[in-house]
Amino acid sequence: MTPTQTDRSVLGYPPPPKAAFTEQRFLVVFAFVASLFLLWGIAITMGDVLNRHFQGVLHVSKADSGLVQFSIFGAYALMGIPAGLFMQRFGYKNGVLLGLSLYAIGAFLFVPAANASSFLFFRGALFVLACGLATLETVAHPFIAALGDQRTSDQRINFAQSFNGLGTVIGPLVGGYFILRPGAAAGATSAEGLESVKLLYLLIGGVIAALAVAFAFVKVPALSLDPHGAGAHDGPAYVAVPTRPVAQLFRRRHFRWAVAAQFFNAAAQGGTWAYFINYGAEKMHLTNERAAYFFSLSMVLMTAGRFLGTALMRVVSPARLLALAALANALLCVVIAQSWGAVSFGALLLLNFFFSIMFPTVFSLGLKDLGPLTQRGSSFIITGVVGAAIFPYLMGRVANHDVAHAYLLPIVCYAVIFLFGAFFAAPRPAEAEANGG
Repeated sequence: MTPTQTDRSVLGYPPPPKAAFTEQRFLVVFAFVASLFLLWGIAITMGDVLNRHFQGVLHVSKADSGLVQFSIFGAYALMGIPAGLFMQRFGYKNGVLLGLSLYAIGAFLFVPAANASSFLFFRGALFVLACGLATLETVAHPFIAALGDQRTSDQRINFAQSFNGLGTVIGPLVGGYFILRPGAAAGATSAEGLESVKLLYLLIGGVIAALAVAFAFVKVPALSLDPHGAGAHDGPAYVAVPTRPVAQLFRRRHFRWAVAAQFFNAAAQGGTWAYFINYGAEKMHLTNERAAYFFSLSMVLMTAGRFLGTALMRVVSPARLLALAALANALLCVVIAQSWGAVSFGALLLLNFFFSIMFPTVFSLGLKDLGPLTQRGSSFIITGVVGAAIFPYLMGRVANHDVAHAYLLPIVCYAVIFLFGAFFAAPRPAEAEANGG
């Protein structure tokens, strides 16, 4: 039996070595996979720009424009588990290539959708694109977690999610300039207003396709939970997946709560982002373009929060930080709903600062001590993102009357996240032992 740290000090053993952030042999792959987080950050926040744009150009209501998020995050619900099974059978690298391919195809489908001026066609294109995003997220989180010591997996995932934050800054800037600025959206009807959307997504599709080709030539080192990685069968790193994996997963309390927490986290985030530009336009009397730039500023705060959160996790437990962030956002939502001008708008900006650590921390805490069930667990946590498909429509129903009051709804979501972080995030020791943890 390996002595504990207390036993080591009593028996004169040297202290265990400090876990490294990652290893030299993983650096190239780590850099590439971290860049994927940036790509889906751009895509997700571009969806929020499209939400506002379709209200004006295709003349849909706020509630119906929330179906943009339904198309995006509904894909997560349908693709999360198949992506996990694909990854389990074909490995991390092929999972990334599948995700990038679907991303590019969805972007190219914007061209016929714009030509047809069809909201339904746009939602179909977004659905295909989001199937790619769901695949990338399902693969990238356990991929990043596997690129080093498991004791530092929280830090790696939060660091990689910082690039997602950078992508969410870029998305509204690009969308605001190319889609929402007066010259780009001048057409009162569809043709002129959608031309910029078509050209932008044609460019995005080309970039993603080129990236997929480049990654096909990247050599992935052997990883502990990837049975299809190079040399994975050469040593003890490969562990067979237990029989009845789904039943074994959901017997773990921390995993069940992580799936629920991710559902409500995605719900709150999806609704908040979907109506940010509406709030800026209606409550602060900003143009759509300027409101999009403030949206980008809020994403700068989120990116800063992720870097700060990664550093704080060296001294404060991730679960405790998660609970504190959820409590802060619940209070901010109360302020936002009061329509107190700049004060409430400032609170709306700050929501993203506290959002920063939520998604990656829920993800990494949910994957703790899952061992060979990690890949399957990742797919279920990704499926929890379907919350963002449902909640924007509900918030939109309230926003049709008052967009500020719609921000009272996410308080329920933060209550669930708080409970997970404060009481249910730690794996039970018996469950870890049963899983070989």
